[in-house]
Amino acid sequence: MQTRDDIFNTLRDALVELFELDPERVKLESNLYQDLEIDSIDAVDLIDHIKRQTGKKIAAEEFKTVRTVSDVVEAVYRLVQPAA
Repeated sequence: MQTRDDIFNTLRDALVELFELDPERVKLESNLYQDLEIDSIDAVDLIDHIKRQTGKKIAAEEFKTVRTVSDVVEAVYRLVQPAA
């Protein structure tokens, strides 16, 4: 089972790799659009990357509500948790 810390570390690495961001800029409170300058096409790439990593796809509707790195971590955490 992945912890939120594991998810954050994987996500940070992905953001650095995919979008050539400085790892120091990627914090839980970082706003994807304002702080990290992720646009809608980048967001699609990120969703695709998450799908490849987890084998599960985040619904586009759910991804529309994310604003911060922490929001993405929570969305992935919910995605990878086994159904109760």
